[in-house]
Amino acid sequence: MKKLPIGISTFFEMINGNAYYVDKSQYVQYLCDSGKYYFFSRPRRFGKSLFVDTLKCAFEGQKDLFKGLYLEKNWDWKDTYPVISISFAGGRFSDIQHLNDFFEEILTANAHHAGVNISGLTINGRFKNLITATFEKTGKSVVILVDEYDKPILDHIENPSKAEEMRDGLKNFYSVIKDSDRYIRFCFITGVSKFSRVSIFSDLNNLEDISLQPEMGALCGYTEKELTATFRERLDGVDIDTLREWYNGYSFLGKERVYNPFDVLLFLKKRQYGNYWFESATPSFLIKLLYQNKVYIPDLSHIEIDQGLLSGFDLARLLPEAVLFQSGYLTVKSVETLAPGQRIFTLDYPNQEVRVSLNMHLLDYFTSGGAVTGSLRLKMSKALKLREMDKIQVLIQSLFSSIPWEWYSAGDLDRYEGYYASVLYAFLASLGLDLHPEESSSHGRADLVLKTDQTVYVMEFKVVEILGDGKKAIDQIREKRYHDAYVQAGKDVILVGIDFSRKERNIVGFAFEAA
Repeated sequence: MKKLPIGISTFFEMINGNAYYVDKSQYVQYLCDSGKYYFFSRPRRFGKSLFVDTLKCAFEGQKDLFKGLYLEKNWDWKDTYPVISISFAGGRFSDIQHLNDFFEEILTANAHHAGVNISGLTINGRFKNLITATFEKTGKSVVILVDEYDKPILDHIENPSKAEEMRDGLKNFYSVIKDSDRYIRFCFITGVSKFSRVSIFSDLNNLEDISLQPEMGALCGYTEKELTATFRERLDGVDIDTLREWYNGYSFLGKERVYNPFDVLLFLKKRQYGNYWFESATPSFLIKLLYQNKVYIPDLSHIEIDQGLLSGFDLARLLPEAVLFQSGYLTVKSVETLAPGQRIFTLDYPNQEVRVSLNMHLLDYFTSGGAVTGSLRLKMSKALKLREMDKIQVLIQSLFSSIPWEWYSAGDLDRYEGYYASVLYAFLASLGLDLHPEESSSHGRADLVLKTDQTVYVMEFKVVEILGDGKKAIDQIREKRYHDAYVQAGKDVILVGIDFSRKERNIVGFAFEAA
């Protein structure tokens, strides 16, 4: 049995280490035959670095590594090219001097690999000299590969001035590539985010963004066909439907949705479901961004956004929707074309791991909670399954009572109209249940529909000043007949009306009845 390639990001080690490899070499040929300058973004830990190294090995003519793979018989192995490889993936860039020191080190390492001497007083000059000297020595055009180009910026995303300083340093460095076009055979740049072309790649106006091209939809990540074919011997006893629910679901507009490779590999090793990808980084900046923008959390499962806004990333105007998508916390659910060149994307959580984990973190941030909310989650899960309505009411009240009083004034929560519903939604979504905010019926929309194995809860929320009894919310459910479809389907349906009070900062009305 082959090894699981956990932590391996080099093609050489993957092949020679007898590890499982999902063949993506067909994309190498496609890209080289189709163009010259490419930009490609994907969330972290999705296999970008491995593909960059695959490109490197192909251009250097390491044919033995591709034995049995697509590229073995679909590549001109006699024609090799020198490769300049630059990766920002390792370490943290503390300041601009650190970035400049890194440039010096990486340029020197590439010069040593090419067997050339480089000169120049500036980093730009030395980079250009590396390209031309390599071309002159070999007589062949140069391949430039840049992995995680944006990491120095993302390291300081919470410090705009320092992030802008890093951005300007990178922009200055990348400007060399355009001026060296005659010496370049191929250029491939990867990252997590797509900063506006003006801010980073203003001189590289021929850089083609392939991030959302249908042909590139499965370049990184595993399709289900690739998963079952490559890891067949490891999948004995695994319920594929559950695996799909937990780790599949990412869409980059290809024909198929893809699995998160990092999650799959750790699941196959540990044989239990866990939030492996989510826990590999802390989305504290993202959580703060959602809060600062007063994002209505139930809307995260159905965000509609213009394609231009979705693909942009501007330090002066960070859109939560774009950040969520580019960092992998949301994915494309559907696309609607309004007119030629005008598309609206609908976003949703990719899978169960992200839905549950993100809402757990949101809940902890919104409530300044931790151990208290953890205990409440366990009790609520049991109460919902057993239909213990009185206990459900007490648990919701306990949830809001656990929020420190000063947290409201410090966070200006009284002006956050969607705060109460957002907290309750995050609480319920973190349970991993089948939850549908503002689900449509032929008569309108219910605020929230929660489905367990035995019961469908149809919920309506109201915000009142002081007192409430929840009955008006139930009256609205009955009047609008939000529950009809579930009753007609033979489900046990419970209508729930909840009133939140701005003054009491808790629920002051809770009513329920069987449909």
